[in-house]
Amino acid sequence: MPDSKAHPALLPLLGRLAEEEAAYAAALAELDRLAELPAEPSSELLAALTEANASDPPLDPPAGGGLASFLGRHALVSLRPLLERRQRFEGALVRLLNLQIEQQARSSAGLRLLAAGLVRYAQRVEPVMDARDRARVAEAPTDAHVALAAYAERLEAVRLRTEALLALRDRVETIAEELRALRGGLESAAPAADSARAAVRAARDSVYTAFENRFRGDREQVRARQADYLRLFVGCTGVLDLGCGRGEFLDLLRAAAIPARGVEGNANAVIECRARGLDVIEGDLLEVMRQQAAASQGGVFAAQVVEHLAPPALAALLAEAHRLLRPGGLLVLETVNASSALAFLDVFIRDLTHERPLHPETLRFMAAAAGFGEARIELRSPVAADVRLQLLPSGALPPPVLKVVNENVERLNALLFAPLDYAVIARR
Repeated sequence: MPDSKAHPALLPLLGRLAEEEAAYAAALAELDRLAELPAEPSSELLAALTEANASDPPLDPPAGGGLASFLGRHALVSLRPLLERRQRFEGALVRLLNLQIEQQARSSAGLRLLAAGLVRYAQRVEPVMDARDRARVAEAPTDAHVALAAYAERLEAVRLRTEALLALRDRVETIAEELRALRGGLESAAPAADSARAAVRAARDSVYTAFENRFRGDREQVRARQADYLRLFVGCTGVLDLGCGRGEFLDLLRAAAIPARGVEGNANAVIECRARGLDVIEGDLLEVMRQQAAASQGGVFAAQVVEHLAPPALAALLAEAHRLLRPGGLLVLETVNASSALAFLDVFIRDLTHERPLHPETLRFMAAAAGFGEARIELRSPVAADVRLQLLPSGALPPPVLKVVNENVERLNALLFAPLDYAVIARR
Protein backbone atom coordinates (compact mmCIF):
# COMPACT_ATOMS: atom_id res chain seq x y z
CA MET A 1 0.00 0.00 0.00
CA PRO A 2 1.28 3.56 -0.73
CA ASP A 3 2.59 5.45 2.29
CA SER A 4 -0.20 7.80 3.46
CA LYS A 5 2.44 10.24 4.77
CA ALA A 6 4.11 10.62 1.38
CA HIS A 7 3.74 13.76 -0.66
CA PRO A 8 0.52 13.68 -2.72
CA ALA A 9 2.51 14.00 -5.94
CA LEU A 10 4.28 10.74 -5.09
CA LEU A 11 1.16 8.70 -4.41
CA PRO A 12 0.57 7.60 -8.07
CA LEU A 13 4.19 6.49 -8.37
CA LEU A 14 4.09 4.64 -5.07
CA GLY A 15 0.79 3.02 -6.05
CA ARG A 16 2.28 1.78 -9.32
CA LEU A 17 5.30 0.49 -7.39
CA ALA A 18 3.04 -1.52 -5.07
CA GLU A 19 1.19 -3.02 -8.05
CA GLU A 20 4.41 -3.96 -9.83
CA GLU A 21 5.89 -5.47 -6.65
CA ALA A 22 2.79 -7.64 -6.23
CA ALA A 23 2.87 -8.75 -9.87
CA TYR A 24 6.60 -9.50 -9.55
CA ALA A 25 6.03 -11.62 -6.43
CA ALA A 26 3.22 -13.55 -8.17
CA ALA A 27 5.38 -14.21 -11.24
CA LEU A 28 8.28 -15.40 -9.07
CA ALA A 29 5.99 -17.73 -7.10
CA GLU A 30 4.65 -19.18 -10.35
CA LEU A 31 8.20 -19.71 -11.59
CA ASP A 32 9.12 -21.57 -8.39
CA ARG A 33 6.06 -23.78 -8.80
CA LEU A 34 6.83 -24.57 -12.44
CA ALA A 35 10.43 -25.42 -11.62
CA GLU A 36 9.33 -28.42 -9.51
CA LEU A 37 9.78 -30.94 -12.34
CA PRO A 38 10.13 -34.68 -11.61
CA ALA A 39 13.84 -35.52 -11.21
CA GLU A 40 13.64 -39.29 -10.96
CA PRO A 41 11.93 -41.90 -13.18
CA SER A 42 8.55 -43.04 -11.89
CA SER A 43 8.26 -46.25 -9.88
CA GLU A 44 6.05 -47.70 -12.64
CA LEU A 45 8.79 -47.13 -15.20
CA LEU A 46 11.41 -48.79 -12.96
CA ALA A 47 9.11 -51.74 -12.28
CA ALA A 48 8.44 -52.20 -16.00
CA LEU A 49 12.16 -52.08 -16.70
CA THR A 50 12.85 -54.68 -14.00
CA GLU A 51 10.15 -56.94 -15.39
CA ALA A 52 11.54 -56.61 -18.94
CA ASN A 53 15.05 -57.48 -17.76
CA ALA A 54 13.87 -60.44 -15.69
CA SER A 55 11.76 -61.80 -18.55
CA ASP A 56 14.44 -61.57 -21.24
CA PRO A 57 14.48 -65.06 -22.84
CA PRO A 58 17.76 -66.88 -23.56
CA LEU A 59 19.14 -66.77 -27.03
CA ASP A 60 20.05 -70.52 -27.20
CA PRO A 61 17.27 -72.96 -28.24
CA PRO A 62 16.09 -75.53 -25.65
CA ALA A 63 18.15 -78.68 -25.45
CA GLY A 64 16.67 -81.86 -26.92
CA GLY A 65 17.49 -85.32 -28.15
CA GLY A 66 18.66 -86.14 -31.60
CA LEU A 67 15.86 -88.57 -32.50
CA ALA A 68 12.96 -87.39 -34.65
CA SER A 69 10.42 -89.41 -32.67
CA PHE A 70 11.64 -87.82 -29.40
CA LEU A 71 11.37 -84.33 -30.85
CA GLY A 72 7.93 -85.07 -32.19
CA ARG A 73 6.64 -86.02 -28.74
CA HIS A 74 8.39 -83.37 -26.69
CA ALA A 75 8.82 -80.31 -29.01
CA LEU A 76 5.72 -78.51 -27.78
CA VAL A 77 6.50 -79.18 -24.13
CA SER A 78 10.08 -77.98 -24.59
CA LEU A 79 9.15 -74.80 -26.42
CA ARG A 80 6.21 -73.71 -24.25
CA PRO A 81 8.30 -72.12 -21.43
CA LEU A 82 10.38 -70.20 -23.97
CA LEU A 83 7.28 -68.94 -25.76
CA GLU A 84 5.63 -67.90 -22.50
CA ARG A 85 8.76 -66.03 -21.38
CA ARG A 86 9.00 -64.37 -24.80
CA GLN A 87 5.36 -63.29 -24.48
CA ARG A 88 5.97 -61.85 -20.98
CA PHE A 89 9.11 -60.08 -22.20
CA GLU A 90 7.33 -58.48 -25.16
CA GLY A 91 4.44 -57.34 -22.97
CA ALA A 92 6.84 -55.82 -20.44
CA LEU A 93 8.79 -54.12 -23.25
CA VAL A 94 5.61 -52.57 -24.65
CA ARG A 95 4.60 -51.26 -21.22
CA LEU A 96 8.12 -49.91 -20.71
CA LEU A 97 8.04 -48.01 -24.01
CA ASN A 98 4.58 -46.60 -23.28
CA LEU A 99 5.61 -45.41 -19.82
CA GLN A 100 8.82 -43.91 -21.23
CA ILE A 101 6.86 -42.03 -23.90
CA GLU A 102 4.35 -40.74 -21.32
CA GLN A 103 7.14 -39.57 -19.02
CA GLN A 104 8.92 -37.84 -21.91
CA ALA A 105 5.69 -36.10 -22.87
CA ARG A 106 5.17 -34.90 -19.30
CA SER A 107 8.75 -33.65 -19.11
CA SER A 108 8.37 -31.83 -22.43
CA ALA A 109 5.13 -30.18 -21.27
CA GLY A 110 6.78 -29.17 -18.02
CA LEU A 111 9.73 -27.64 -19.86
CA ARG A 112 7.40 -25.64 -22.08
CA LEU A 113 5.48 -24.38 -19.04
CA LEU A 114 8.76 -23.53 -17.33
CA ALA A 115 9.94 -21.56 -20.38
CA ALA A 116 6.64 -19.68 -20.52
CA GLY A 117 6.91 -18.90 -16.81
CA LEU A 118 10.48 -17.66 -17.25
CA VAL A 119 9.42 -15.36 -20.05
CA ARG A 120 6.55 -13.97 -17.97
CA TYR A 121 8.97 -13.52 -15.08
CA ALA A 122 11.40 -11.60 -17.29
CA GLN A 123 8.55 -9.44 -18.55
CA ARG A 124 7.73 -8.42 -15.00
CA VAL A 125 11.32 -7.60 -13.96
CA GLU A 126 11.72 -4.48 -16.05
CA PRO A 127 8.40 -2.81 -15.02
CA VAL A 128 9.02 -3.37 -11.32
CA MET A 129 12.56 -2.01 -11.55
CA ASP A 130 11.29 0.94 -13.55
CA ALA A 131 8.65 1.67 -10.92
CA ARG A 132 11.20 1.43 -8.09
CA ASP A 133 13.65 3.76 -9.78
CA ARG A 134 11.01 6.32 -10.73
CA ALA A 135 9.75 6.42 -7.17
CA ARG A 136 13.32 6.79 -5.86
CA VAL A 137 14.07 9.61 -8.31
CA ALA A 138 10.89 11.42 -7.36
CA GLU A 139 11.68 11.13 -3.62
CA ALA A 140 15.28 12.34 -4.01
CA PRO A 141 15.56 14.71 -7.00
CA THR A 142 19.14 15.59 -6.11
CA ASP A 143 20.14 11.94 -6.56
CA ALA A 144 18.34 11.54 -9.89
CA HIS A 145 21.55 10.92 -11.82
CA VAL A 146 22.48 8.12 -9.38
CA ALA A 147 19.05 6.51 -9.79
CA LEU A 148 19.27 6.75 -13.57
CA ALA A 149 22.70 5.14 -13.53
CA ALA A 150 21.35 2.34 -11.37
CA TYR A 151 18.40 1.97 -13.71
CA ALA A 152 20.73 1.72 -16.69
CA GLU A 153 22.73 -1.01 -14.95
CA ARG A 154 19.60 -2.91 -14.08
CA LEU A 155 18.26 -2.50 -17.59
CA GLU A 156 21.45 -4.03 -18.93
CA ALA A 157 21.07 -6.89 -16.46
CA VAL A 158 17.50 -7.42 -17.68
CA ARG A 159 18.71 -7.42 -21.28
CA LEU A 160 21.26 -10.12 -20.48
CA ARG A 161 18.64 -12.17 -18.65
CA THR A 162 16.24 -11.81 -21.57
CA GLU A 163 18.88 -13.04 -24.00
CA ALA A 164 19.50 -16.02 -21.73
CA LEU A 165 15.75 -16.73 -21.64
CA LEU A 166 15.53 -16.55 -25.42
CA ALA A 167 18.37 -19.06 -25.65
CA LEU A 168 16.52 -21.28 -23.16
CA ARG A 169 13.37 -20.98 -25.29
CA ASP A 170 15.30 -22.17 -28.35
CA ARG A 171 16.67 -25.11 -26.37
CA VAL A 172 13.22 -26.05 -25.01
CA GLU A 173 11.73 -25.96 -28.53
CA THR A 174 14.56 -28.15 -29.82
CA ILE A 175 14.09 -30.67 -26.97
CA ALA A 176 10.34 -30.74 -27.58
CA GLU A 177 10.87 -31.48 -31.28
CA GLU A 178 13.41 -34.18 -30.40
CA LEU A 179 11.00 -35.86 -27.98
CA ARG A 180 8.25 -35.78 -30.58
CA ALA A 181 10.62 -37.37 -33.10
CA LEU A 182 11.58 -40.12 -30.63
CA ARG A 183 7.95 -40.82 -29.89
CA GLY A 184 7.06 -41.01 -33.57
CA GLY A 185 9.90 -43.44 -34.21
CA LEU A 186 9.06 -45.67 -31.24
CA GLU A 187 5.36 -45.77 -32.12
CA SER A 188 6.01 -47.04 -35.67
CA ALA A 189 4.89 -50.53 -36.59
CA ALA A 190 8.41 -51.60 -37.59
CA PRO A 191 10.35 -54.25 -35.63
CA ALA A 192 11.92 -53.05 -32.39
CA ALA A 193 15.44 -52.73 -33.82
CA ASP A 194 14.21 -50.79 -36.89
CA SER A 195 12.03 -48.58 -34.70
CA ALA A 196 15.01 -47.73 -32.52
CA ARG A 197 17.15 -46.81 -35.53
CA ALA A 198 14.34 -44.74 -37.01
CA ALA A 199 13.87 -42.94 -33.69
CA VAL A 200 17.59 -42.13 -33.50
CA ARG A 201 17.59 -40.73 -37.06
CA ALA A 202 14.46 -38.70 -36.37
CA ALA A 203 15.93 -37.30 -33.15
CA ARG A 204 19.11 -36.34 -35.02
CA ASP A 205 17.14 -34.55 -37.74
CA SER A 206 14.74 -32.88 -35.29
CA VAL A 207 17.18 -29.98 -34.71
CA TYR A 208 16.75 -28.80 -38.29
CA THR A 209 12.99 -29.26 -38.01
CA ALA A 210 12.99 -26.97 -34.96
CA PHE A 211 15.14 -24.49 -36.91
CA GLU A 212 12.64 -24.43 -39.77
CA ASN A 213 9.73 -24.06 -37.35
CA ARG A 214 11.35 -20.93 -35.94
CA PHE A 215 12.69 -19.21 -39.04
CA ARG A 216 10.61 -20.48 -41.95
CA GLY A 217 7.25 -20.57 -40.18
CA ASP A 218 4.81 -23.18 -38.95
CA ARG A 219 2.93 -25.56 -41.22
CA GLU A 220 -0.04 -23.22 -41.74
CA GLN A 221 2.19 -20.30 -42.75
CA VAL A 222 4.13 -22.38 -45.26
CA ARG A 223 0.92 -23.88 -46.66
CA ALA A 224 -0.52 -20.38 -47.16
CA ARG A 225 2.61 -19.28 -49.04
CA GLN A 226 2.53 -22.34 -51.30
CA ALA A 227 -1.22 -22.39 -51.98
CA ASP A 228 -0.83 -20.22 -55.08
CA TYR A 229 1.30 -22.89 -56.78
CA LEU A 230 -1.65 -25.27 -56.79
CA ARG A 231 -3.17 -23.54 -59.84
CA LEU A 232 -0.15 -24.56 -61.91
CA PHE A 233 -0.61 -28.29 -61.25
CA VAL A 234 -4.34 -28.59 -61.92
CA GLY A 235 -4.84 -31.54 -64.26
CA CYS A 236 -1.41 -33.08 -63.58
CA THR A 237 -1.39 -36.86 -63.27
CA GLY A 238 1.31 -37.42 -60.70
CA VAL A 239 3.46 -34.79 -58.99
CA LEU A 240 6.82 -35.44 -57.34
CA ASP A 241 7.53 -33.03 -54.44
CA LEU A 242 11.30 -32.96 -53.91
CA GLY A 243 12.37 -32.10 -50.36
CA CYS A 244 8.73 -32.06 -49.27
CA GLY A 245 9.62 -31.20 -45.64
CA ARG A 246 6.59 -31.41 -43.38
CA GLY A 247 4.32 -32.05 -46.39
CA GLU A 248 2.56 -28.69 -46.71
CA PHE A 249 2.32 -28.83 -50.51
CA LEU A 250 1.43 -32.52 -50.45
CA ASP A 251 -1.51 -31.58 -48.19
CA LEU A 252 -2.65 -29.03 -50.77
CA LEU A 253 -2.31 -31.49 -53.65
CA ARG A 254 -4.24 -34.17 -51.74
CA ALA A 255 -7.05 -31.71 -50.99
CA ALA A 256 -7.22 -30.92 -54.73
CA ALA A 257 -7.30 -34.67 -55.60
CA ILE A 258 -4.00 -34.43 -57.48
CA PRO A 259 -1.92 -37.64 -57.10
CA ALA A 260 1.44 -36.81 -55.53
CA ARG A 261 4.40 -38.33 -53.75
CA GLY A 262 7.11 -36.65 -51.67
CA VAL A 263 10.82 -37.28 -51.28
CA GLU A 264 12.55 -36.15 -48.07
CA GLY A 265 15.90 -36.86 -46.44
CA ASN A 266 14.94 -35.60 -42.96
CA ALA A 267 13.76 -38.66 -41.01
CA ASN A 268 11.81 -36.56 -38.51
CA ALA A 269 9.89 -34.81 -41.29
CA VAL A 270 9.17 -38.16 -42.95
CA ILE A 271 7.64 -39.52 -39.74
CA GLU A 272 5.47 -36.40 -39.45
CA CYS A 273 4.28 -36.73 -43.07
CA ARG A 274 3.49 -40.42 -42.80
CA ALA A 275 1.58 -39.83 -39.58
CA ARG A 276 -0.81 -37.67 -41.65
CA GLY A 277 -1.17 -40.35 -44.32
CA LEU A 278 1.06 -38.72 -46.94
CA ASP A 279 3.02 -40.82 -49.43
CA VAL A 280 6.66 -39.90 -48.74
CA ILE A 281 9.90 -41.71 -49.62
CA GLU A 282 12.82 -41.23 -47.22
CA GLY A 283 16.15 -40.90 -48.98
CA ASP A 284 18.50 -38.84 -51.12
CA LEU A 285 16.68 -36.78 -53.76
CA LEU A 286 18.86 -37.75 -56.69
CA GLU A 287 18.98 -41.44 -55.77
CA VAL A 288 15.19 -41.61 -55.52
CA MET A 289 14.73 -39.71 -58.78
CA ARG A 290 17.06 -42.11 -60.59
CA GLN A 291 14.92 -45.01 -59.42
CA GLN A 292 11.78 -43.59 -61.09
CA ALA A 293 10.77 -44.50 -64.62
CA ALA A 294 11.26 -42.00 -67.45
CA ALA A 295 8.21 -39.88 -68.38
CA SER A 296 6.43 -41.07 -65.23
CA GLN A 297 5.53 -37.67 -63.74
CA GLY A 298 3.20 -34.87 -64.71
CA GLY A 299 4.93 -32.34 -62.48
CA VAL A 300 8.02 -31.83 -60.33
CA PHE A 301 7.97 -29.34 -57.45
CA ALA A 302 10.78 -28.24 -55.12
CA ALA A 303 10.40 -25.38 -52.63
CA GLN A 304 13.51 -24.06 -50.86
CA VAL A 305 15.61 -27.04 -52.00
CA VAL A 306 17.94 -26.07 -54.85
CA GLU A 307 19.90 -23.60 -52.71
CA HIS A 308 21.03 -26.60 -50.63
CA LEU A 309 22.71 -28.26 -53.65
CA ALA A 310 26.21 -27.86 -55.08
CA PRO A 311 26.28 -26.96 -58.80
CA PRO A 312 26.92 -30.55 -60.04
CA ALA A 313 24.04 -31.88 -57.92
CA LEU A 314 21.75 -29.08 -59.13
CA ALA A 315 22.59 -29.86 -62.77
CA ALA A 316 21.91 -33.56 -62.11
CA LEU A 317 18.55 -32.74 -60.48
CA LEU A 318 17.49 -30.69 -63.50
CA ALA A 319 18.53 -33.47 -65.87
CA GLU A 320 16.62 -36.08 -63.84
CA ALA A 321 13.55 -33.84 -63.65
CA HIS A 322 13.62 -33.47 -67.43
CA ARG A 323 13.86 -37.27 -67.80
CA LEU A 324 11.01 -37.95 -65.38
CA LEU A 325 8.53 -35.47 -66.82
CA ARG A 326 6.18 -36.31 -69.65
CA PRO A 327 6.06 -33.95 -72.63
CA GLY A 328 4.34 -30.80 -71.45
CA GLY A 329 5.10 -31.66 -67.81
CA LEU A 330 5.66 -28.80 -65.35
CA LEU A 331 8.77 -27.98 -63.31
CA VAL A 332 8.53 -25.47 -60.42
CA LEU A 333 11.65 -24.59 -58.40
CA GLU A 334 11.29 -22.04 -55.57
CA THR A 335 14.34 -20.61 -53.83
CA VAL A 336 15.70 -17.56 -51.99
CA ASN A 337 16.02 -14.48 -54.18
CA ALA A 338 19.76 -13.81 -54.22
CA SER A 339 19.19 -10.52 -56.08
CA SER A 340 17.51 -9.09 -52.95
CA ALA A 341 19.99 -7.83 -50.35
CA LEU A 342 17.44 -8.33 -47.56
CA ALA A 343 16.76 -11.93 -48.64
CA PHE A 344 20.47 -12.71 -48.82
CA LEU A 345 21.38 -11.11 -45.47
CA ASP A 346 18.29 -12.03 -43.46
CA VAL A 347 17.25 -15.37 -45.00
CA PHE A 348 19.97 -17.08 -47.01
CA ILE A 349 22.99 -16.80 -44.70
CA ARG A 350 20.91 -17.67 -41.63
CA ASP A 351 20.72 -21.33 -42.70
CA LEU A 352 24.05 -23.15 -42.44
CA THR A 353 22.85 -25.90 -44.78
CA HIS A 354 22.52 -23.51 -47.73
CA GLU A 355 25.18 -24.29 -50.33
CA ARG A 356 25.20 -21.08 -52.40
CA PRO A 357 22.78 -18.35 -53.52
CA LEU A 358 21.22 -18.66 -56.97
CA HIS A 359 20.50 -15.56 -59.01
CA PRO A 360 17.12 -15.85 -60.80
CA GLU A 361 18.69 -15.58 -64.24
CA THR A 362 21.24 -18.25 -63.34
CA LEU A 363 18.61 -20.80 -62.36
CA ARG A 364 16.48 -20.01 -65.39
CA PHE A 365 19.51 -20.46 -67.66
CA MET A 366 20.33 -23.83 -66.05
CA ALA A 367 16.74 -25.01 -66.56
CA ALA A 368 16.86 -24.02 -70.23
CA ALA A 369 20.25 -25.70 -70.64
CA ALA A 370 18.75 -28.92 -69.22
CA GLY A 371 16.18 -28.92 -72.04
CA PHE A 372 13.22 -27.11 -70.48
CA GLY A 373 11.25 -24.61 -72.55
CA GLU A 374 9.06 -21.66 -71.59
CA ALA A 375 11.21 -21.06 -68.51
CA ARG A 376 10.10 -17.93 -66.70
CA ILE A 377 10.74 -16.24 -63.34
CA GLU A 378 7.95 -15.49 -60.87
CA LEU A 379 8.85 -13.27 -57.92
CA ARG A 380 7.40 -14.35 -54.55
CA SER A 381 7.14 -13.10 -50.94
CA PRO A 382 7.17 -9.30 -51.45
CA VAL A 383 8.65 -7.15 -48.69
CA ALA A 384 6.11 -5.20 -46.64
CA ALA A 385 5.62 -1.58 -47.69
CA ASP A 386 6.54 -0.23 -44.24
CA VAL A 387 9.96 -1.90 -44.52
CA ARG A 388 10.81 -0.45 -47.93
CA LEU A 389 12.22 3.07 -48.36
CA GLN A 390 9.47 5.64 -48.75
CA LEU A 391 9.14 8.04 -51.69
CA LEU A 392 9.07 11.75 -50.88
CA PRO A 393 5.66 13.36 -51.38
CA SER A 394 5.01 16.00 -54.02
CA GLY A 395 6.13 19.43 -52.86
CA ALA A 396 8.75 18.15 -50.44
CA LEU A 397 11.53 19.33 -52.77
CA PRO A 398 11.78 21.28 -56.00
CA PRO A 399 10.38 19.08 -58.82
CA PRO A 400 13.73 18.30 -60.57
CA VAL A 401 15.37 17.38 -57.26
CA LEU A 402 12.33 15.40 -56.10
CA LYS A 403 12.37 13.36 -59.34
CA VAL A 404 16.04 12.43 -58.94
CA VAL A 405 15.65 11.56 -55.24
CA ASN A 406 12.62 9.34 -55.80
CA GLU A 407 14.25 7.57 -58.74
CA ASN A 408 17.21 6.76 -56.51
CA VAL A 409 14.86 5.54 -53.77
CA GLU A 410 13.20 3.17 -56.25
CA ARG A 411 16.59 1.87 -57.39
CA LEU A 412 17.58 1.23 -53.78
CA ASN A 413 14.30 -0.54 -53.10
CA ALA A 414 14.85 -2.78 -56.13
CA LEU A 415 18.32 -3.66 -54.87
CA LEU A 416 17.73 -3.89 -51.11
CA PHE A 417 14.08 -4.89 -50.75
CA ALA A 418 13.20 -6.99 -53.80
CA PRO A 419 10.86 -9.97 -53.06
CA LEU A 420 12.46 -12.54 -50.77
CA ASP A 421 11.79 -15.58 -52.99
CA TYR A 422 11.32 -16.45 -56.64
CA ALA A 423 10.27 -19.48 -58.62
CA VAL A 424 11.50 -20.75 -61.99
CA ILE A 425 8.52 -22.24 -63.84
CA ALA A 426 9.31 -24.30 -66.93
CA ARG A 427 7.77 -26.89 -69.24
CA ARG A 428 9.22 -30.15 -70.53
